[in-house]
Parts: sequence; C-alpha cells; structure tokens
Amino acid sequence: MSTIATNAADIAINVEGLSKSFSGREVVHDLSMQVKRGTIYGFLGPNGSGKTTTIRMLCGLLTPDSGEGTCLGYDIRRDADKIKRQVGYMTQRFSLYQDLSVRENLEFVARLYGLPDARAAARDMIDRIGLKGREAQLAGELSGGWKQRLALGACTLPNPQLLLLDEPTAGVDPKARRDFWNEIHALAAEGLTVLVSTHYMDEAERCHEIAYIAYGHLLAHGTVDEVIAKSALSTYTVTGDDINTLSAELLGKPGIDMVAPFGTSLHVSGRDQSALEAAIAPYRDNENWHWQHSEPSLEDVFIDLMGRSRDNFQ
Repeated sequence: MSTIATNAADIAINVEGLSKSFSGREVVHDLSMQVKRGTIYGFLGPNGSGKTTTIRMLCGLLTPDSGEGTCLGYDIRRDADKIKRQVGYMTQRFSLYQDLSVRENLEFVARLYGLPDARAAARDMIDRIGLKGREAQLAGELSGGWKQRLALGACTLPNPQLLLLDEPTAGVDPKARRDFWNEIHALAAEGLTVLVSTHYMDEAERCHEIAYIAYGHLLAHGTVDEVIAKSALSTYTVTGDDINTLSAELLGKPGIDMVAPFGTSLHVSGRDQSALEAAIAPYRDNENWHWQHSEPSLEDVFIDLMGRSRDNFQ
C-alpha cells in the first residue's frame, strides 16, 4: 500500500520516488517532495538540471517513469486531466496573441475556459493586474513588464488552484519584478499554491520554501534559513586591495570549498571550519586584506552546491 497521504487538506503536492529519463539519460532521479497549499515553492539549479521536468511531473503534465504521488488530491498518473484543469502555467516566453488587445486576449481565455461572463471576467482581471487604461493596446506593443502582468492575468483568470511559473521574470526590470512578486504573494495569501523556477536569489528569498535541483538530484530543500543552515558553510568576507590575486591563490586549497567575488569583496567558505581556518591562516596577517566572519548567504550556498554538482549530460 502506498505511504503517500492523499487526504491531508493542507498538502497540495505529495510525491515519492519520481524519476524521468529522455533518450536513455536520467533527467530526474528518485525525487520525493511535499508542498503545502498556499505555499510559494521555488526551484533553483543550473540550466538543464531538471527543474522544469520536475515541476511538470509534480502536477501531472508529464508522466514519470517511476514513482507515485498526488497533486491537489488527484493521482499524478491516473488523474492528469483533472489536475490540468486546476493548473495555470506561465512560461518564460510570452504566449498570448500579439495582434489582439489586452481585453481581447483576456476575453478569449475566459471563453476558452467557459467562464459565464467573459467580458466581466476580463474587466475584473484588468483592474486587478493594473492594466486599466491599456485595454485597447495590442499585446505585442506592451513592454516586458506589462506583458508579464497580462500573462499572469491570463493564467489565473480561470481561478486555478496551482500556478506554475517557469522563470517568469527573465528580461524584465527590477520594479516590474517586485510588482510581479507582490501579486504572487497576494495570490498565495488567497490559497493559491505556486511552483516557480528562478535564477534570481532575491526571488528565491521571497519563496516560502525552496529546493535546489542539480542534474536530476534534489540536493537541498526547506526554508531559506533551513537550506543555509544545512549547508554547514563557514564564510569569511574579505575586503582590501587586489582580491583577485587572493582569489587565485585560495582556489582549490584543502579546506576551502568556495571562493567567489561579490562586488569589491570576496566570499571564502568551507564546510569544515577548522580546515578552513588552517587554509586561510597564512593570509590573515596580511595588512592588505581585512577578514570578517559572516553568515553565509543563499548565493554562497547556491555557488557551493553548483560547484559540487556533476553534470550527468557530459
């Protein structure tokens, strides 16, 4: 009998042992995960590491080779069609009709989903996403940020229970990204569950929980604080003259797991604190550099995990 709980009202997704291969190469390996309803769950990892494949399997859009689970109370294998009716999917590429207006695009989507009053539904969504006054503007003439709002409005128009966002803010300005995330949090507060893949650390930090996936393997998951704590990284921030020379000297030394420039400073980290201290000891007395012990950032953890990941497509 399956150990997966399907009746927990507060669980949106519960899967065990999901694996998927394409052309003989395993893209996702033995992945198990639980996502609470109303949660914004972020997926991080290198390009080609299986993030999109994972997200699509979690919600029944792609059938796993092995494993089982539920999404919104439905079996991801047997009830894929039922799950799809409850899912909104927003991709990185704008997928609405460029030669239709904002209002026409939303009315078309409303009719496609059989909403009883397409005009009213489109009008309400235009108000919600801040496009009032742009109803007659062609979608193809909108800026990246406005296109993003329109796409979000279209995929949430049928009131889905689950929203999939595949790198949704690529190519938009910082203010548009912030406005977008404010709207995502408002939707989650109303009970919508959101799965989002992103490369932006500030976006990952706005997720309730995150998962780091590298070449098919789930390497870390939890809240941002939990992921940082589990990394067991000890980090120093180094400032001073010619930190590039210092970086080159430290790279690859035993006890040093990560060396990365951050603006005018250098982050030096290790998972074995005593070994790290021994490795940097010869450089601590150099008056050109100031060493300060600091808490590792999510980006430190991300870079460390990325450095330890093995590309299974090479």
